[in-house]
Formats: sequence, structure tokens, C-alpha cells
Amino acid sequence: MEFTFTIIYLVIIATIIEINTILFAVTGIKRQVARFQVISLMTGTGFTTGESEVILGHPFRRKLGIFLILFGAFSFAVVVSSLSSILSNDVLTPKVLYIEAGLILLFLLLKMPFFQKNLSDKLKEKSEETFEIDELPVSQILLTDEADCLLEIKIDEKSSYISKSINECIHKDEDILVLFLMRGELRIRNKLNDCKIQAGDRLLVYGDKQLIEEKFREEIKKSEKETV
Repeated sequence: MEFTFTIIYLVIIATIIEINTILFAVTGIKRQVARFQVISLMTGTGFTTGESEVILGHPFRRKLGIFLILFGAFSFAVVVSSLSSILSNDVLTPKVLYIEAGLILLFLLLKMPFFQKNLSDKLKEKSEETFEIDELPVSQILLTDEADCLLEIKIDEKSSYISKSINECIHKDEDILVLFLMRGELRIRNKLNDCKIQAGDRLLVYGDKQLIEEKFREEIKKSEKETV
């Protein structure tokens, strides 16, 4: 009897994790990251400050996060107590099966590509209509197309862009915009186009993904090697 109860409880927990993973993924988070965040929120562990901003910066993700935190806090007491009372007669009652079947049905619906697309479109429209632009995550505002790219470019001492101004590096007809330049703790925006680039600078660039990758190919390669 205890074994049957444990299996049912684990299935319910696993299904809730997968449902919320899909819902997070629908909002634009990678599936692997979404699953980690869901488990972190439920257990109260591993929810790092950097990645938490991805959740907190989106209205729908915040709601999911609140649910998962509350569910994680009370599930082990409330769900165990509820299911124990349902199973008190040593019989697997239909109520448990209804709960499990309902969760599995919801999970299967969310797995369907067309359902995910429709849900994603509705969530996007709702966010744009309900929330001010400064409440939306940067990715939802700037990265509206697959060709869009927002990237930090690190300039080392061997970069060909050193001692050149932003205007000299990026031509007016190129679909690339430098949002600001970070030099240590200093963030430079005023008269940015005339600013001479120095070793150690970091440029936050926005624009066409392919063009950015071509123009800053060497800088991107070096950054990728550093992270490996």
C-alpha cells in the first residue's frame, strides 16, 4: 500500500514538473534551463540570482514561480495528508486516478506543437497589452525576430578594433547598434560614436545576428574559448 502511494505521489510531482517546464519553455526559456528552474523553485534550492532575473523579468513566469514556490512549500504536507486520507481504506479510489489522469491529459496537450504555439502567441499578446514596456524582459522587447541578436563583445589587447571609434568600426548602413560601452565600472553612452575603443572594453551590440557574428568573429571565438 505504501509503495502504491509513493508511486502515485511521484507521478503527480513529475507531471507537475513537466507541465511547468513546458509552460516556461513556451515563454522563451530553453527546455533544459526551464526544467532546472522549475525544480529549483519547487525545492527552494539552486535558484541563482543571475538566472532568477530571467524568471522575475517576465509577468507570466512570475506567476508560475509563485505557484511552484507555494506548491513546493506545502505539497509534502498537504498532498501527503490528502492522499493518505483518500487511501485510508486501503483502496485506490477513483479520485486519485482522476487527479493523475487530469494532469497527464494537460501534459499531453501542452506537448502538442500547435498548442504550444497558440499559447505562446496568447501570452505574448497579453504581456504586451497588460504590462508597461519596462516591465517586460529585454529579450521580448528586442529579440522579436530570429535574425535579431543582443550580444556583449569583449575587446582584448589583440583586437583589431583597438584605438578605433565606434563610427570607424561600424558603418552607418550596417544593421548594428552599440547600446553602450563598459570600461571597468564605467558605462559610456554619451558621445559613444566618437569614443575610442580600448583593450578590456565590453560593447553591448544589437542588430542583425549574422552581421554581428561576421564583424566580431575573432572576439566571439576568443570569448567562447574562455568559457569552455
